[in-house]
Amino acid sequence: MHSPDPTPITRLFPPQHPERLQLYSLPTPNGVKVSIALEELGLPYEAHRIDFALNAQKSPEFLALNGNGKIPVIVDPDGAYPGSPLVLAESGAILVYLGEKTGRLWPTEPAARAEALQWLMFQMGGLGPMFGQLGFFHKFAGREFEDKRPRDRYVTESRRLLGVLDERLRGRDWILGDQYSMVDIATFPWIRNLVGFYEAGELVGFNDFPAVARSLDAFLARPAVQRGLLVPSAP
Repeated sequence: MHSPDPTPITRLFPPQHPERLQLYSLPTPNGVKVSIALEELGLPYEAHRIDFALNAQKSPEFLALNGNGKIPVIVDPDGAYPGSPLVLAESGAILVYLGEKTGRLWPTEPAARAEALQWLMFQMGGLGPMFGQLGFFHKFAGREFEDKRPRDRYVTESRRLLGVLDERLRGRDWILGDQYSMVDIATFPWIRNLVGFYEAGELVGFNDFPAVARSLDAFLARPAVQRGLLVPSAP
């Protein structure tokens, strides 16, 4: 992937507050991870809507920022050191960066940090991709397929992953224990999307996972989560 250049994107989205962290995103499960984290941390930021309907993520200006053509992306004007911007893509990497930058919502002790990374990778490599495929085959173009084996494969794996998470959450408030963390911020937007936007709660038997449901409710009750779910706002 080419080296990111934060300059071209400013032609499409001139920053009103260039001293603030710039967020280029959309309220998808991956996108809201970062807006929720920023709201939880209380960091000043400016959000820009990368509208998929307009293929903004495929524009030359956005591709100069992230050659992978995916949201979210941040530009931290003082990322490396004051006056040296850091361009960062991939929602999981951004959450780790923000947690380490602020010393909040992310463990610092090596063993605890390794455990946090383990559960973050569980979301990035498991929950997110499986739920996304299930959504395609259940709600979008895939539902036109007569062969239901692809859908059922993702239903089975989604149920298995929900079972793993439910077992983890039994006797714990949050995935890492008593402390709310970036791991929860990464995970619960996808759970919300599965039962809400994808309308797949009944399909996966969501009621079979009461610990997941309890923690999802607690997550959605947080004011910072409620704010972050609406960022960037609709035009």
